[in-house]
Amino acid sequence: MSEEKMMAARLHEAKRPLQIDEIDIPSPGPGEALIEMKACGICATDVHTALDGTIPTAYTPITLGHEPSGVIKELGDGVRGWKQGDRVAIYPQITCGTCPQCREGRDGICINTRVLGMHRDGAFADYIVIPVKNLVGIPDNVSFMEAAIMTDAGATPFHAVTKRGRVKPGETVAIFGCGGLGMNAVQFCKLAGAARIIAVDTSDYALERALKVGADITVNAGVEKPYKEVIAANGGYGVDVAFEFVGANAVIDQTVRSLRRGGRAVAVGIGPEPIKTIPPFFFVYNDLALIGSFGSDIGDLEKLMGLATSGKLDLTESVSSVITLNDINQGISDLEKKVGNPVRIVVSME
Repeated sequence: MSEEKMMAARLHEAKRPLQIDEIDIPSPGPGEALIEMKACGICATDVHTALDGTIPTAYTPITLGHEPSGVIKELGDGVRGWKQGDRVAIYPQITCGTCPQCREGRDGICINTRVLGMHRDGAFADYIVIPVKNLVGIPDNVSFMEAAIMTDAGATPFHAVTKRGRVKPGETVAIFGCGGLGMNAVQFCKLAGAARIIAVDTSDYALERALKVGADITVNAGVEKPYKEVIAANGGYGVDVAFEFVGANAVIDQTVRSLRRGGRAVAVGIGPEPIKTIPPFFFVYNDLALIGSFGSDIGDLEKLMGLATSGKLDLTESVSSVITLNDINQGISDLEKKVGNPVRIVVSME
């Protein structure tokens, strides 16, 4: 299909609008598939890549978009187990499979990873070529919209909750930042058996949304020291686990301070500031842990599809609006400015 053309939203230069370009439809090689795109979520990473340039790309022009779902259009040589027309979600990191991290099953931190929209063309396009090892089938009861956001907005907090934070039944949890990822983290903490989930955000709208999906208590982060409100809401004790989904040092500091002795703080948000928190003596004396959590493993995405199939996971509330590819720049701007209190804005190619 290489002689045919498609439309793609491409970054030519940071801090400038994406261009809708007409480019060649790629052809799948051995072990690859050509996917006809149906949906792709807009992530804060796309905002940082396109609007402020704090997340660089390997080259330009490059097609952005790393939360994709679609239908198999064509298969390359040697592919088994898939057929044309299969509905699929795409794990957004192309991993090497041979580094120590990959051998441990930690795909998300492969040292040779190539992320869609950062190191190779992404999914804000009519088609994308991807290794079939990155495909996860979509159950019949899951929409393309939900499947698309599962690949990152779902899988990233799922990974943070289950593998990095390791939330256990009966533990108390605080979630700082209840946007697209944080709201989903509320659901995953609930599924993990958390006894009390405290949602923290500056937006009353976001806090109401967090209550709707399973939070027990809310704290408005507009107060001077939100961590004290978290401790008070937990009966005067710090929480067992606290998650940070903002990417700001001040919020990471509040996350650490909200912990009980022996507690675990998990930083998921990405930002440019150095991390500065409590003095080493108090950090060590209280036996605290500050853990980074990046992305997910492909196994996380497969588990999410299983939860959705069984009806235990509902991400319909996470899709706040749907736009066309031609409106991509407006969608990125709306997410950056939080116009309409967005959770996830999804680009539809249907």
